[in-house]
Amino acid sequence: MLEHLGRLPESVNSPNSTETLFSKKSHEEHTLWMQHMDITPFDFCYLDMLLQQAFADWQVQRLTDFGRSQTKYSVWNAEGICVAPIEQESIGAVVQLVSECLDSGQPRIARNLGAHGQYAMLAEPLYSRINQDLFAVFTALIHEPDRYETSEAVVRSEAAHFRTCFYRRFEYIFMTDLLKAHEQTAREEHRRSILFQIIQRLNDKMNADAILDKVFESIDYLYPATRMNLYMSQDQKSPHSRIKPLLVRERGNDICVRSFKEGKMIVLRSEQPGNRIAEVAFPLKGNQGVYGVFHMEMNEETIEESDLQLVSMMADTTGTAFENAKLHEQSNMLVQELRLMNDLTQRLNKSLQLMEIFDFSVQELLAIFQAEWCCILQLKEDTDQFEVMSSNIPDFAHKTFPLDYGFAGLLRQTEEPIILSNYAEYGQLTSVFMEVTHSLSLMAAPVRVNGVVKSFILLSHRREHYFSYDNYRLLQMLSIHIGLALSNATLHAEVRRLANLDMLTGLYVRHYLDNIIHERQAHEFCGSLIVVDIDQFKQVNDTFGHQTGDQVLKQVSDIVTSSARPEDVCARWGGEELAIYMPQVGIHQARHYAETIRRRVAEETRPLVTVSSGIAEWNCMDDKVTVESLFYRADMALYEAKNGGRNRIVLEKQEINR
Repeated sequence: MLEHLGRLPESVNSPNSTETLFSKKSHEEHTLWMQHMDITPFDFCYLDMLLQQAFADWQVQRLTDFGRSQTKYSVWNAEGICVAPIEQESIGAVVQLVSECLDSGQPRIARNLGAHGQYAMLAEPLYSRINQDLFAVFTALIHEPDRYETSEAVVRSEAAHFRTCFYRRFEYIFMTDLLKAHEQTAREEHRRSILFQIIQRLNDKMNADAILDKVFESIDYLYPATRMNLYMSQDQKSPHSRIKPLLVRERGNDICVRSFKEGKMIVLRSEQPGNRIAEVAFPLKGNQGVYGVFHMEMNEETIEESDLQLVSMMADTTGTAFENAKLHEQSNMLVQELRLMNDLTQRLNKSLQLMEIFDFSVQELLAIFQAEWCCILQLKEDTDQFEVMSSNIPDFAHKTFPLDYGFAGLLRQTEEPIILSNYAEYGQLTSVFMEVTHSLSLMAAPVRVNGVVKSFILLSHRREHYFSYDNYRLLQMLSIHIGLALSNATLHAEVRRLANLDMLTGLYVRHYLDNIIHERQAHEFCGSLIVVDIDQFKQVNDTFGHQTGDQVLKQVSDIVTSSARPEDVCARWGGEELAIYMPQVGIHQARHYAETIRRRVAEETRPLVTVSSGIAEWNCMDDKVTVESLFYRADMALYEAKNGGRNRIVLEKQEINR
């Protein structure tokens, strides 16, 4: 209570001013209550200032003028130290007398003959109200020894008066401290009320931006002269001009970076022209980490420790509310992402055509991320190049690039997704995709097909810092589902391919060849069919065994495949008979390929065998263009070749001897 004695408001000049603080009705009650307040030995070390103030009050209100010019008064504390004026030439004798008074607890009197004549000294102990603790000594140095008996009574009266002045000053000090404490309590209660309202409003909101806006609004209301900004460390886009990114590398080790790293309040005081500024940084933190730092600049003279505590509590509450709102937003986002992925997966799995999946993925990715450009590339193992499978960039489809080029090459090397905020500042590689579209922001992700990275997604936008890390994370998940769809389509295509292949020869089966010819006849104007039969194949099986017969059939099939063009379709007709459909080829040109096959078989097979061939053709001018008629005519030509001596080529209704 008395620790702050002497630091009184300058506007309060007299203990009498305390009377104005109370109404007349309650004055007597307060007076009675104050008379029961007292000092204790624990307060003695703080009494010097109070004794001095009481001495000044006493001098103004002395009871008598007796000995005013001949008597020197002084006051000494409980440690025997003078706290009020005394003449230096007689201080030694008074010290001794005060010491005796303190030791005995009784009034002490002494007479001496000094350099200026005879004088008397009186020391009157002063006791506390309740416990009668000796807290001071009131002394008088009298230069009128003849009137000593009268002066002794006056001194004791003045000592009692001084004690009264002391307690009036004590009551005033106590009351002032009490009122200050009351005011402080009222301010704290007001702050707590405001804090409670702010906390209630913050916790009522589940939107991160709304929470931050409410904090700025509250700070502006409580401290209108304070400047405050919020530096966010994570991906929190906000239209608020006072929310800025916390660029740790650029800021070095300033107060905001330190507060962010240490997770605690940091106060930095500095001198500026005209005033002293307190710079304060409060971390915005929740249970899972620190999200940013509030930075405030305020006048140090108008800020109190309780204000810092209030703002710190507000920052802690804001951090918790912000974190809860972010978790709520993330949970909603996860639900939306799950729905999105479910819808996307269902729509992707509806198609088992690779090109349909590529085109659909491009359109969906553009819509989901609001990107401007999208490109999906695939690794072509037969050419060792990237090929653009689908893109919304004009003239970009089926464009090819080397394996080590651009971001696709980087994805192939690292197999890790990429997010780029500003391509213009990147400078580590060049990208036609980014330069043609004049894009600055990029997201790219590898796509695993059957566990192997084979495709690559590129998304871009011309605005820098366009994509967020939530977008980046979502793209990674979507790339997995796109990869699964591509895997399913690839597997389906492989199953269809295997279902259309003969397992022994590796050639297509007859029904696949029928379908191909039927499709070609609907769109093309001509084509030829060569039917090849191994001569006396039964004799080969009977002589060398069926295993050798299978090997011979495989040798002939390889010769047929290698002799035909890439666009030709080679199939196993049945048994030892093979067929080659050559689109857009006339019968005489087909005979050239058939002759190559006949000659190579006769030279390259082991054991040596020969083949006979029948050739038929069709064109759009025929009256009846069907697959069945084409096969029938080619089969009849083969029949004539077999009956004509084998190792021959026969055109429909014609024969060429070899």
